[in-house]
Amino acid sequence: MAFTAVELIEIKRDGGTLPPEGIEWLIRAYTDGQVPDYQMSSMAMAVFFRGLDSEELAAWTAAMLHSGDVLDFSDIPARKVDKHSTGGVGDKISIPLAPLVASLGVVVPMMSGRGLGHTGGTLDKLESIPGFTTQLDPARFREVLESTGLVLAGQSESLVPADRMLYALRDATATVPSLPLISSSIMSKKLAEGLDGLLLDVKTGSGAFMQTLEGSRELAKTMVGIGERQGVRTVALITWMGQPLGREVGNANEISESIAVLRGDGPADVTELTLTFGEVMLELAGVDGGRDALEAAISSGRALEKFIEVTLAQGGDPSVLENPALLPTCAHEAVITAEREGYVTGCDALIVGAAATRLGAGRDRKEDSVDPGVAITLEAKVGDRVSVGDPLATVRYGDPKRWESQRESLALAWTVGDEKPESQPLIIERIDAT
Repeated sequence: MAFTAVELIEIKRDGGTLPPEGIEWLIRAYTDGQVPDYQMSSMAMAVFFRGLDSEELAAWTAAMLHSGDVLDFSDIPARKVDKHSTGGVGDKISIPLAPLVASLGVVVPMMSGRGLGHTGGTLDKLESIPGFTTQLDPARFREVLESTGLVLAGQSESLVPADRMLYALRDATATVPSLPLISSSIMSKKLAEGLDGLLLDVKTGSGAFMQTLEGSRELAKTMVGIGERQGVRTVALITWMGQPLGREVGNANEISESIAVLRGDGPADVTELTLTFGEVMLELAGVDGGRDALEAAISSGRALEKFIEVTLAQGGDPSVLENPALLPTCAHEAVITAEREGYVTGCDALIVGAAATRLGAGRDRKEDSVDPGVAITLEAKVGDRVSVGDPLATVRYGDPKRWESQRESLALAWTVGDEKPESQPLIIERIDAT
């Protein structure tokens, strides 16, 4: 059956059901360059508003998965386990987590993405390490994985190319927070890795793409179902993203904070999530030891050594891991201060993430470059006591005009009240296959 992009867009625009053959053709034609960005943007917006039913989603994910190479690591004897986050502000968990788990014998073929919307991207953060190469072809991907037990990379040109193209397009067309587009994007990438187990970190709250618990739960269940149907044991944890994770938001500064976690002196929330996620990944890999083994790998320096090892394997300069002060930074600095005394009752992750993006830590358009030195350091978070004039955030930036456009809006991220707020649990819910 012959299809055209316009016909398929009209079907979805009007609330119809796309035929599996039409979805397969559309994804293949877009990957091959027959369908231009502007038509795929229109389809993405139609899907954003109309959604995909379970059969459409299965066909869409399968078409994405098979748009290029699919990796096969079955000859590597250890179990292969990965983790993916739906995106958050200050969410650098993958960076300390992957080497930590790999240092205990789990093979981690971690394929990550760039920043989307107001959230940072693992690849952008890793590339603030001078020389660190995240773009590996399948042969080099395998070489690094076999030699170190860990890869921290993006999609190659030949691996799930449809997702690589759509990922950037969604970021530039305001179609990121779509359940079918998010789930098919994540799962097509992960299923291409030849995994035995997958941990999903599904964020909820103001800084998440799924801001309601109901939406986050639906996304988690959808992705767990996709993974299990493909024979990959999949677990999802719903975690809180009402305020940024850790104290650092940016790229190079989040690498610095990740190093602190691997040295055993990172912020409490980032450390706790790293250890909890590590426990689940060990469980999925069938590796004993749990939290005690993870903490021992940190205290012994074994986990940081694994990060240094993979950095060397991927062309990065390990000196910045030993001395994070060598990481890129910006020349200009400003401080946002408290205007009243009391307890911080809110530190809105969405506002902080959007400001960081507009200062240059992220992208408004897919072709935009990222400034690795842009940084927002949170001096006060929810529950902290502040007095008038106390710093709420220190901001480092390269473009004074951008800073002037963001100064007032960033200050609105913090609310201060008379009563100390109740603490919010980091992990809200675990979802396994039914």
